[in-house]
Amino acid sequence: MRGRRGHLAVCLLAFFAIGYFVLAGADIGTGMLLPYLGADEGERRLVIAAFAPFFLGNEVWLVAAAGVLVGCFPVLEGELLSAQFTVFVPLVAGWMVRDAGLWLRGRGGGRRWRAGCDGAVVCGSWVVALAWGWLLAALFAGAPERTAAAPIGAVTALAVAALFAAHGLGFAALRLTGRPWARAHRLVGRTGAGRSFALTAVLMAALPLFAGPALRPAAHAADRATLTLLVPVLLAFCPLLVAAQAWTWHTFRHRVTRPSYL
Repeated sequence: MRGRRGHLAVCLLAFFAIGYFVLAGADIGTGMLLPYLGADEGERRLVIAAFAPFFLGNEVWLVAAAGVLVGCFPVLEGELLSAQFTVFVPLVAGWMVRDAGLWLRGRGGGRRWRAGCDGAVVCGSWVVALAWGWLLAALFAGAPERTAAAPIGAVTALAVAALFAAHGLGFAALRLTGRPWARAHRLVGRTGAGRSFALTAVLMAALPLFAGPALRPAAHAADRATLTLLVPVLLAFCPLLVAAQAWTWHTFRHRVTRPSYL
């Protein structure tokens, strides 16, 4: 019983992690490119409006993955958090700074205030992407018990951040109009926005799949009673999360023509 429930828990963890990297990776990558895509304040607001309706729903996937990790693999969660503490701190800090910039941008009336919030979005997005890359470096090396060494960690972090940016670029080319779209399209080139976004989505989905085996989650599953309680609840939660995500993307499926959000 524990073995079957444990494998289901592993599948759920992979499902939520893939959903986060593919969906949230798009808005993180777009935030990283905000200075390039938006040449002035109005254009930057348009770029933010392209992903603002999605970012909270996208972050739910990370919360769900963290919930599976804490509930179904508590020992693994403790070991990973302790070993990678120096990576998780900037990851969470970047996440908070980025979201604060998005939420507070429309709260002040001054140009400096909005420029500061835009800077928070850009810096926070870059920190999140680089921190994920540094964490993945340790997992790719099969050594989750210690932080990746500087050369390997730095190279992997930059490569993963570049993938985030490319993913966001394809998303921006699908969502934007006007001069911000022209800048995104210039880098996407002949590949096309749809194919570029699909390709980077596959690569983003591959990141947690390649990193997962190093954690050996099946060997760290919780006891039978815990899995019997949590796994059915998580399985019932999956269709609701997918349905809510599908509704959001359907509602905001059209290209952004004006800065109408945040």
